Amino acid sequence: MNLHFIFLIKQEDLKSRTIEFEYIKEMAAFFGFWTHKVFDVQFDVYSDIMVSAPRGLLQRADTHLLLQDHEQRGNDIYHFYLTYFRPLWTDCTCEGYHAENFGMVWWQRPTRGDDIPFMAQTNCPVVSHILTHELLRQRGVRKFIPIVHDVWTEHLFADLPFVGYDEDYRQVKSNPRFLTMDTSSIL
Repeated sequence: MNLHFIFLIKQEDLKSRTIEFEYIKEMAAFFGFWTHKVFDVQFDVYSDIMVSAPRGLLQRADTHLLLQDHEQRGNDIYHFYLTYFRPLWTDCTCEGYHAENFGMVWWQRPTRGDDIPFMAQTNCPVVSHILTHELLRQRGVRKFIPIVHDVWTEHLFADLPFVGYDEDYRQVKSNPRFLTMDTSSIL
């Protein structure tokens, strides 16, 4: 199965966000490793940029536009959109949205383009949250949404640490390049 990360950015930001996209490509490869290690699911992982042209107020990019893009690209591919906006509707506290073979999160832009720790701490856990929803759904786990949200709540309010990995995908306690949810209580 294919997992395709799509970095949605505004046309005027295309040149200024290349460092972020380089990190996204690294992160995508990492999540290919992580999904195999944690869920025993092998993905062929891809990443690219989708440029959003300027639009009128009533034609803003939103979840419906991404769902249309997902259908056009093929429903059998898991498309994961990293967007410059929050979804208008979500059932997740992490500013993300998920459906069958579809995920999206609000990709928070670092104030400095090369701030890897910010991207690892702010964006990676959210990506792992949405991936975990989909992978549990694919396994047929009942109540997969509250299961993930219970762990997420522990991360946010009960001092459950995220799991850190270095650039070689080894678990580390400090200076992680990637962070994920702790799935040990889920699986």
